[in-house]
Order: sequence, then structure tokens, then C-alpha cells
Amino acid sequence: MFRYVLRRFVSALVSIGLASALVFAAVLAIPGDPAEIILGLNASPQALEALREKLGLNVPALQRYLSWLAGVARGDFGESLNYQKPVGGLIADRLLVSVPLALGGALIATLLAIPLGILAARRRGTAIDPLVTTLAQVGAAIPSFWLGLMLILLFAVNLRWLPAGGYIPWERAPLETLRSLVLPIFALGLGQAAVMTRMTRAAVLDVLSQDFVRTAQAKGLAEAQVVRVHVLRNALITIVTILGLSLSNIFIGSIIIEQVFALPGLGRLALTAIGTRDYPLLQGEILVYAGTIVLLSFLVDISYGFLDPRIRYT
Repeated sequence: MFRYVLRRFVSALVSIGLASALVFAAVLAIPGDPAEIILGLNASPQALEALREKLGLNVPALQRYLSWLAGVARGDFGESLNYQKPVGGLIADRLLVSVPLALGGALIATLLAIPLGILAARRRGTAIDPLVTTLAQVGAAIPSFWLGLMLILLFAVNLRWLPAGGYIPWERAPLETLRSLVLPIFALGLGQAAVMTRMTRAAVLDVLSQDFVRTAQAKGLAEAQVVRVHVLRNALITIVTILGLSLSNIFIGSIIIEQVFALPGLGRLALTAIGTRDYPLLQGEILVYAGTIVLLSFLVDISYGFLDPRIRYT
């Protein structure tokens, strides 16, 4: 198991290294001069050149990349051109919004999708299966931002149970913070639950068609025992894969939801960085997103080794 984990860890490090190079190259490809954006188009050439020199924009790209990568390895993402603050601190502050939002959305999606997917597979051929499948198809077709607007209209405008948007820091009023995250969490989780339900149903149906399941049923085992002991255990690898993909989608999808609900998360910070050509901030944010996806993939790979010991030797 140790060798299996070590191989996956090395692969994850290589993936993050490649992601960092792609992030740096992609940010450089964005048109626009940060010095002109900061000082304005009417700034003198001397002032622009002085600012470029101060920001290190005149240094060759490869040298800038290596310097940035060395700083990232030490936990130093550089200083934001727009905010004049350390990028790491800005990202850490926004993670207090984005991480609970993503985890809450994933929890809602998991609690809804896995039971519904299993129920639809077990009741194939009855009215329950097409009902669940149709609801899942409709849910997958609804954009998350539209769902968020409908939730605001119902629960904030009409019923006035929850706030329509905005955010109160955790240290000021934790309960109000939770209330402000309820609607965006459901807007994220419900859409992803629809996709997860269909994939879970397909995974369970595939296992139900196997010979060992029919053998267990022929022995007279109760249906609940067959599902719990034989079906779920063999469908877990697919379900865990679905969960890992869903977590990544939810984390990325929170960018749009943060705009709808005016939440000061990583998504809004990234859009600000793009608008102001804040290269250090944008590089740091994209690397955090890429690193999160690589980390989730690593955790999914490790879980495979526990769920199926045969995978450890592949």
C-alpha cells in the first residue's frame, strides 16, 4: 500500500508542476499591460517603464516563472498588483467563503443523489425509476445561476426566510453567515445532485446485472442485504469516482454562484484579477483551483486502493 500511495503522490506532484507551467503561460497570454491598467492610458512612458521595472515585468518570462515557482514552494504567491497585499493572504480570506460553499454543495448532492440513484436502480421497471430519471434530467438541464435566482425569488423575496445575498464574516455572526450560505449551497448542490443521480443509477444497474448478485438473490438473501453487502461494495469505486468529479465541478461552479449571491469568494476575486490584469493574484488563484482538482484526484486514487486491494498492484 505504501508503494501505491507513493506512486500516486509523485504523479500528483508532477501534475501540479505541469499545471503551474500552464497557468503561468495562460496568464501571460492575456492581452493588456498591467502597468497601463494600474496607471491609466494617460500615464507617461517614463512612469509606465518605472512601474514595469518595479513589478518585474521586464524580466524574461522563464526567469519570472522560476522565481514565482520558488516562491510558491515556500508558500509565497507574490503580491497583488491591485490590492498591494500578499496573494496568499487574499486567497486564504476568500477560502473561508468558497470552501464551506463547495463542501455544503457536495454534501447536499451526495445525500440526495446516492439514495435516489440506488432507489431508481432497485425499482427499475416501476414508476419510480422513470420519475427519478426525469427529475434528474430536468435538474441537469437547469443552469445553476437560474436555479439560484429562483431560490432567491421563492425563499428570500416571497417567503423572506433567508437573505437574498451578501455575506457576514464568520467571526462577527456565525449563524448569519450560515443563513447567507444556505441558498447558494442548495443552488450548487441540487444541480450536481441531478448529474450524480443518473451516474449512480447506471453504476448500480451495472452491478445488479452481474452473476454474483443473481447468485446471492437465488440463495434467498433479503434484497436489502444483497444491496448493502454485494451491490454497494462493488459499486463503490464508481460512486467514489463520481463523487470526486462532482466535488471538482462544484468547486469550479461556485464561481458563478458567488456572482449571483454577491459572495466574496475565490470566484469574484478571480474575476477582479482578470479585469485588472493582476497577474500574481490570477496565477495564485488558478493554481489553487488546479491544485484542488489534483488533490481530489489523488484522494480518489488512494481510496481505490482501500476499496479494491487488487488496484494496489497495478
